[in-house]
Amino acid sequence: MMLNIVTYLAAAVVMVPIASRLGLGSVLGYLVAGVVIGPWCLKLITDAEAILHFAEFGVVLLLFLVGLELQPKQLWALRKPIFGMGGGQLLLSTLCLMPLLHLFSLSWQASLVAALAISLSSTAIALQILNEKNLFNTRAGGISFSILLFQDLAVIPMMALIPLLGVSDVASGQPVWVAVLEAIGVVGGIILAGHYLLPVVMRFIAKTGIHELFTAFALLLVIGISQLMDIVGLSMALGTFIAGMILAESEYRHALETVIDPLKGLLMGLFFMAVGMSVDFGLLMTHPWKVALLVLLLLVVKIAVLSFLGYFGKVSPKQTPFFAFLLSQGGEFAFVVFSLAVSTHVMSRVDADLMILVVAVSMMSTPLLMILNTRFIEPRFQVVKQEMVMEHEQGNPVIIAGFGRFGQVVGRLLHAKDIGVTLLDHDPDRIEQSQRHGFKVFFGDAARLDLLRVAGAAKAKMLVIAVDDKEKATEIMEVVRNNFPHLRIVARVWDMKHMFKFYDAGLDEGDVHRETFESAMKAAGSVLHGLGFERQDVDEIKREYREHDTEVIAHLYEAHHQGDDSYFHASLRMREELSRKLLRVKE
Repeated sequence: MMLNIVTYLAAAVVMVPIASRLGLGSVLGYLVAGVVIGPWCLKLITDAEAILHFAEFGVVLLLFLVGLELQPKQLWALRKPIFGMGGGQLLLSTLCLMPLLHLFSLSWQASLVAALAISLSSTAIALQILNEKNLFNTRAGGISFSILLFQDLAVIPMMALIPLLGVSDVASGQPVWVAVLEAIGVVGGIILAGHYLLPVVMRFIAKTGIHELFTAFALLLVIGISQLMDIVGLSMALGTFIAGMILAESEYRHALETVIDPLKGLLMGLFFMAVGMSVDFGLLMTHPWKVALLVLLLLVVKIAVLSFLGYFGKVSPKQTPFFAFLLSQGGEFAFVVFSLAVSTHVMSRVDADLMILVVAVSMMSTPLLMILNTRFIEPRFQVVKQEMVMEHEQGNPVIIAGFGRFGQVVGRLLHAKDIGVTLLDHDPDRIEQSQRHGFKVFFGDAARLDLLRVAGAAKAKMLVIAVDDKEKATEIMEVVRNNFPHLRIVARVWDMKHMFKFYDAGLDEGDVHRETFESAMKAAGSVLHGLGFERQDVDEIKREYREHDTEVIAHLYEAHHQGDDSYFHASLRMREELSRKLLRVKE
C-alpha cells in the first residue's frame, strides 16, 4: 500500500508540472501519469478498477465543496437552467446517440443504456477546469454547473431504469415504493440534520479547541452522508452536495472548506490517474478504428447539442466553444452504469468494456480540446470588424488592460470625467457588461501585439495595466515598451519585487502602484484609532510610515540587484529603523 502511494505521488509530482509547463493543464498531466504507471506501460499499478472506485470519493468531496458555495436560494434561482438546459442536454444527446450506437450491433436496450450513460459528462473534469480558469461566475460556467447538477440527479432514475430492461442476478427483496420511501427519508433526514443538528454539534466541537477533532468530524460528516446515500441507492455526490448547500450559510463553512479542500485535490488527482490506468490499450489496438469512430461520434454529437443549447441559453459566441468542449466527454458515472448494465444482462461484458474505453478516451480528449480552444478558436474573436477599427481611428487617450476590481475603479473615474477609455479583457461577461455601460471594449489577451494595435495603442497616451496575473502584467509591459515606447504605463503590481521589474524597464516610481498599499494603510489607521490612539497621532504615524516606505523602496531596489542575501539583510535593517522611528511618535 505504501509503495503504491509513493508511486501515485511520484507520478503526479513528475508529470503534472511538465504538463502545466507545456500549457496542457493539470488534468491531462494526471491522465498521462496514470497511463505511464498503469498496466499497459510500466505496470507499477495493475488494479485500476479498485483505485478508480476509491478515487471517485474525490468527486464526492468536490460536490460537498461546491454545495458550500451555493446557498439554497441560489439553487432555486438556477431551477430553470438545471431542468431546462440539463434536461434538454440529456434528452437530445440520448436521442441522437441511441440510433448511432444501434448501428454498432448493440441491442436497443444496450443502445439506450449506452446512450444515456455517455450523455453524462464528467463532473470531475468539468469542475476542475472551471475552477482552474476561475470561470464559475461566467454565463457558460453557471450553465455548465446546472447541466452537471441535473446529470447527477438523473443518475437516480437511470439506475432504477436499467434493471427493468434486463434480468438481474439478484432479485430485489423489497417493493419499489419501499426503496422510494427510504430515499426520501434519507434525503429529508440530511436536510433536517443539516439545519438543526449539525450547527450544534460543530459548535460543541469547535469549543474544544482541538483542531484535529474538527477535521475528523468534517470527514465523518462527508463519509457518513455518502454511505447513507449509497445504502439507499442514491448518488453519494448528490447527498454531500445537499449537505454542503445546507451548511453554506453556517459560520463554520470556511473551516470545513479548509479541512476538505486539500484532501479533495489529492483524490481528484488520483481519480484522473485511475482513468488513465483504466484505458484498455489491448482493446484499443484490437479495434482502433471502431473506438476512434465511437469517440468521434460521441464528441461531435455532444458538442453539436451543447452548442445548440448554448445559443438558447444566451451563452456568448465567445464562450460557446469552451462551453461545448467542457462537457463533451463521457463521465465517471458511466462506469457505474455500465457495471450495472452487465450485472442485469442489459449489455454484454465485451460491449461494456468497449464503451468504458470510449468514455475513458473521451475524457482524455477534453484537455486537448481546451488547448485547441485557447490557442486556435478564442483568438478568432480578437479580430475586430473594420468599422470598429475606423471608430478608433481618432483614438482614445487611455487603454486599460484588465477590467476587474482594480481596473474598474480607474475606468469609472475616467469615464465620469468624459475621458475616452478603451478596455482590453478576456472575460466575455465583463466585456458585455462594460459595453452596456458605454465603454469601448476589445476581447482578448492584452499582451498580443495585434490586439494592442487594433485597440489604438499607437495613438493612445496612457496604458493602465490592471490585469490580475503577475506574469501577464510583466509580459504586457515588455510588449508595450518594445513596440510602443511613447505610451506611458501606469501599472498595478503585487509586491516590491514585482515593482522592481517595472523600475528596471524604466517606469517612473509614481506610475507603479502596489494594489493593496493604500487600503492597507487606511485599515492600519482604523486599527490604531480603535486601540485608543488620537486621530492626530494616527496621522503622524502614517506619515512617518509613508516616508519610511519611500526610503525602503530605494534601499531594497539597490539591494535587489546585489542578491537575495543583501535584500534580506537590508529588509531587516529597514524594519528595525522603522520601529525606532515609530516608537518616537507619541502613543
